[in-house]
Amino acid sequence: MDYETILLEIANGAARLTLNRPDRLNSFTVQMHDEVSRALEAVSNSDARVLVLTGAGRGFCAGQDLSDRAVAPGGDGVDLGESLEKRYNPLIRRLTSLELPVICAVNGVAAGAGANIALACDIVIAARSAKFIQSFANIGLVPDSGGTWSLPRLAGQARAMGLALTGEPLTAERAEAWGVIWKCVDDDKLREETDALAAKFASAPTKGLAATKKLIREGATRTLAEQLDVERDAQRALGRTGDYKEGVAAFMEKRPPNFAGS
Repeated sequence: MDYETILLEIANGAARLTLNRPDRLNSFTVQMHDEVSRALEAVSNSDARVLVLTGAGRGFCAGQDLSDRAVAPGGDGVDLGESLEKRYNPLIRRLTSLELPVICAVNGVAAGAGANIALACDIVIAARSAKFIQSFANIGLVPDSGGTWSLPRLAGQARAMGLALTGEPLTAERAEAWGVIWKCVDDDKLREETDALAAKFASAPTKGLAATKKLIREGATRTLAEQLDVERDAQRALGRTGDYKEGVAAFMEKRPPNFAGS
């Protein structure tokens, strides 16, 4: 499948999707949205058991390419709600519902929707030079792509409010300290750390990881009593999987497990 604004590699159980407009800090256009959507469909239909999302060049993603939806002088503006409904919201829903772990390797600036796309991933590893910027306030908008949902849950309301209202950059080191991301690593170690984690997930019990992802993401909307019931149902299903049987057998036989992701 040919792409012009992204790169997609699938090998050894791992998919790597790279936003590839480095001259524009990988900002999104309609074409990029369409290509990312097709790539995620390809990943879903492949044998990949983990997805890595990253950016080419010196940045991860600067959000929306404003030149792709510029407002004509004297015009009535543009329907940004349509842009969210047709493109950004489906992207966030797709990333959070994929039945495999999604790792975001933030190799540089992640601004606007780019920051919130990164935070929608299951595990975020950022280069030490990376920054997360809620730049919406600078152009009179609200954080979108799930930003007003994810930021308070990850950083707390006070910090989320400060980031959203001021647009001040959040460094990767502080993001790790605040619990907004999983890990901050030296720039020259980002690929190594990401590949190691992707390899781990590519040989892990995928159904169990997918169920864990789903339960944690949905747990905030349930009571404890409801969550206990959902955990029970998940364990009932997972206890019948080949990976559970293999995991127990490997433990009893004191050998490394060979999970098939089934």
